[in-house]
Amino acid sequence: MNIYIGNLSFTTTGEDLKTMFAEFGEVAEAKVIMDQRANRSKGFGFVEMPSNSEADQAIKALNGKALDGRSIKVNPADSGRKKSKKSSFRRR
Repeated sequence: MNIYIGNLSFTTTGEDLKTMFAEFGEVAEAKVIMDQRANRSKGFGFVEMPSNSEADQAIKALNGKALDGRSIKVNPADSGRKKSKKSSFRRR
């Protein structure tokens, strides 16, 4: 399961995330999304855990917990499915 982690400190690393989530099971990958221009974190990242049950436990336990002085948001990541677009009224 792919897990979204938001509200990260700019100093949090992928290794920090991996260590935190490893308490709940195997972590296949942990990464913090970086802003290439500013060369710093964008404030969010993703953790991939092969076991859905371990991932669910991690989400429940870690959502709202403090990491590097910030209260993090932990949710299942969007699976990448396209959401249906609502038709919008456009003026001519």
